[in-house]
Amino acid sequence: MSDKQFIVIGLSDSRSQWFTPEVRELITSGHVFSGGRRHHEIVKDLLPEGCVWIDIVVPLDKVWVEYARYGKIVIFASGDPLFYGFAATLRREFPDCRMKVYPAFNSLQMLAHRMLIPYADMVNVSVTGRPWKGLDTAIIRQCPLIGVLTDHKKGPAEIAGRLLEYGYDNYMMTVGENLGNEREELVRTFSLKDAVSKIFSHPNCVILTKKYSRKRYIGIPETEFFHLKGRRNMITKMPVRLFAISMLDLYDRHTLWDIGFCTGSVSVEAKLQFPSLEVIAFERREESREILIENCRKFGVPGITGVIGDFMNFDLGRYSSPDAVFIGGHGGRLEEMVCRIYKVLNKGGVIVFNSVSTESCHLFRKAVETCGGAIEAEHILTLDDHNPITILKAK
Repeated sequence: MSDKQFIVIGLSDSRSQWFTPEVRELITSGHVFSGGRRHHEIVKDLLPEGCVWIDIVVPLDKVWVEYARYGKIVIFASGDPLFYGFAATLRREFPDCRMKVYPAFNSLQMLAHRMLIPYADMVNVSVTGRPWKGLDTAIIRQCPLIGVLTDHKKGPAEIAGRLLEYGYDNYMMTVGENLGNEREELVRTFSLKDAVSKIFSHPNCVILTKKYSRKRYIGIPETEFFHLKGRRNMITKMPVRLFAISMLDLYDRHTLWDIGFCTGSVSVEAKLQFPSLEVIAFERREESREILIENCRKFGVPGITGVIGDFMNFDLGRYSSPDAVFIGGHGGRLEEMVCRIYKVLNKGGVIVFNSVSTESCHLFRKAVETCGGAIEAEHILTLDDHNPITILKAK
């Protein structure tokens, strides 16, 4: 165990903080203190004379250098420091440190209290310095109550705009501004259409309350998708799509690559059923770019990354390595494509390929064998008056 010791004290935004006798003693007997500039403004009159204060500012590398100079540091953080907070960051940076945390209510708890709503089942996400993924997952699942920690770039108006872009106008938004600040606290409820044009003060947080459920598919009819102009048959048909997705075994996967996405039907269906899955969709046709965007908006599926160009020329190191790959198009370079995929496929990953010819079946099997893989499953489906399709799974 390291000699490094952190005492992490949670604060509200109140200018008249209440602390237990134990915490007051830790403050009065402390020498080195740290926190954000707003925290310093709140507690500066409580600190002992001659103490050291270390501002927490990004990038944090300089903060860690300052921390390394001292054995014991009292740190002030917002709300509950272990709720998307600074204590978790400290644990990652100083895994062997000794730490004690004295939490306050986090801002989402405070907002739920102001709204007088039970929040035990609320799904909490953060977009504070983070991508949209957590919020995207919650709205695709249509969670009844979603608490969102915000920042200056992803605030209430931006959150409202994202939900509206993907058709989730079935939520109301309550915004808490300056919670705990006796003079400036404000709690207001809006429709998303109203919230998107408002300006909010910081800090703030948001609770989204679902009014009703929007339609959600398990198996989207191919007639519902936007298509390539004049090529309505260039889409993976719904029964084949669902079967292929089942063979991808996505339940415990992290990243799916959909190669040759065309309309994006496999990507959209997979993301709807597995909202936390990262989906990266590749397609060489430029006109498919807007089609994917429109289909994602229509079916309420934010978070799919569309990549346009020749897959064989991409620097694949720029993208999260896949543990599941669906090949919907190969441009006549199937063997070369499979070998390229195997170089980046995570251990235990799978490739699923829909073949419409005996020749492509043979080429896929040969490529998998060349790369040291094996065909794990193979099924033939015939749908209506279409030609049989062979679905192969390699591991």
